[in-house]
Amino acid sequence: MSETVFAATGRRKEAVARINLKVGGGKFLVNNKSLKDYVKRDTLVDLVNAPMVQTETIGKLDIICRVKGGGLSGQAGAIRLALSRALAELDADLHSTLRKNGFLTRDPRAVERKKYGQPKARKRFQYSKR
Repeated sequence: MSETVFAATGRRKEAVARINLKVGGGKFLVNNKSLKDYVKRDTLVDLVNAPMVQTETIGKLDIICRVKGGGLSGQAGAIRLALSRALAELDADLHSTLRKNGFLTRDPRAVERKKYGQPKARKRFQYSKR
């Protein structure tokens, strides 16, 4: 008798997170570490846990996540999106709650490329009139 595993992918900036979710005791592993050990910052832990808090599923699911690329903030955002998508797949009734709270919306913002003839993406070199 095999348990049903729900898989989902989330992206944010340069980070990509893949999540496997199943009904269980509430363990949350990110790259073979606990969520708190991997992310470290409490604000990011709260950001990742927000979909589960909103849907009242915290502690009821086993979550195994692989994440790569980007920094901690981007990775936390990617995990949150993947988790939200997996929760929506797990229970269709949660979809409207997740959508209403903005958890299923992919944040399209990314770093703007540097342009030639300028020191950064938007910054210009100092202009001298004379």
